[in-house]
Amino acid sequence: MPESRPRVRKAVIPAAGLGTRFLPATKATPKEMLPVVDKPAIQYVVEEAVAAGLDDVLMITGRNKRPLEDHFDRNYELESALEKKGDAERLAKVQESSDLATMHYVRQGDPRGLGHAVLCAAPHVGDEPFAVLLGDDLIDPRDPLLKRMIEVQEQHGGSVVALMEVAPEQIHLYGCAEVGQRTDGPLRVSGLVEKPAPGTAPSNLAVIGRYVLAPEIFEVLRRTPPGRGGEIQLTDALRELATDPAIGGPVHAVVFDGRRYDTGDRGDYLRAVVHLACDHPDLGKEFRDWLTEFVTTEHTA
Repeated sequence: MPESRPRVRKAVIPAAGLGTRFLPATKATPKEMLPVVDKPAIQYVVEEAVAAGLDDVLMITGRNKRPLEDHFDRNYELESALEKKGDAERLAKVQESSDLATMHYVRQGDPRGLGHAVLCAAPHVGDEPFAVLLGDDLIDPRDPLLKRMIEVQEQHGGSVVALMEVAPEQIHLYGCAEVGQRTDGPLRVSGLVEKPAPGTAPSNLAVIGRYVLAPEIFEVLRRTPPGRGGEIQLTDALRELATDPAIGGPVHAVVFDGRRYDTGDRGDYLRAVVHLACDHPDLGKEFRDWLTEFVTTEHTA
């Protein structure tokens, strides 16, 4: 990596969404705080950033998101009660979230799309590359996607997006990437389209919720008009970078074929809980035994 190229040090996590698909559960509880086994979904995302070497985390929040800040803050009353009980195991779990990273928060205010949420990070990020992690996508810690993306960015500059192959009939639900021919290096992105109309997608490579972005993305976002859904789309700004690398370097892609859990959909959220519960070091065996019995006997009956 050239010595003059700044390293990726900061992570941005947009978390201002209303979580309407999970109502009424999210009426008073942010969707990011819904539990996945024994941790809120958002903690998995912060842990992923930290595991990739990013311990400076900016969360883009909105109204009614105070529980996010409270979760990553100290709870002295609870810690004191656990300490008096001599419950060292639970005390360590409570303190873990507050010791993970240096957390910062900024409110998005007017929810004008993912591109606008990322733009809210500009004062904190400054003139250096940074990672964006969407909280609806949980990436299994055994598949270090973000670390690989950071390596690609540090080797080649510009921006990096994460792609995943999906069934052609599903691609219209995602941002979609047009890529060049595979070579010895990472894939080069030549175009992007947000939720293409059925039959018009340039590939079946869907953009998933991990990005490593060049700081030039902020200037592009400032002039990006509202797109699909009347919102400022990050995909539109990345398309400009991909088609004109002189602005902020090329856009490369890492194709991910590992374990990804989508918590933005009710059915996929439940499947994510089951997947992670089956692999849980304390609960896994007992839960798998129960699940096997349930599927083969009670549920069948």
